[in-house]
Amino acid sequence: MADIFQIEARAILEGLKLAWMRGFRHVEVESDNALLIDSIWNGFAANSNTVEVQLIHEWCNRDWQVKLRHVLRESNKVADCLEKTVEGGMNQLVVLADPPSHVRRLLKEDIDSSM
Repeated sequence: MADIFQIEARAILEGLKLAWMRGFRHVEVESDNALLIDSIWNGFAANSNTVEVQLIHEWCNRDWQVKLRHVLRESNKVADCLEKTVEGGMNQLVVLADPPSHVRRLLKEDIDSSM
């Protein structure tokens, strides 16, 4: 369980770094890990034993707006689709500059369902 927590924290951390380096200053991060989101926003990050959580907290305190939000796994169709595509074989960051059409369709569905 701790490994999953750390892996998800690392994914958020790397996503924040990428967003910052690309010049985004308004970022929304969605995760189905309620404990991780709670740890970051409710003051537990500074005392966390997980270095990634401490670093996420530091990155969130930069001069930008970051919203972290818990979503149900079923509500995030894009993440679910991408996870099934790689089947646990992903060990590096992949940036899709032009996502495949099935991913774009799912993104639209996710946006439509959140409105």
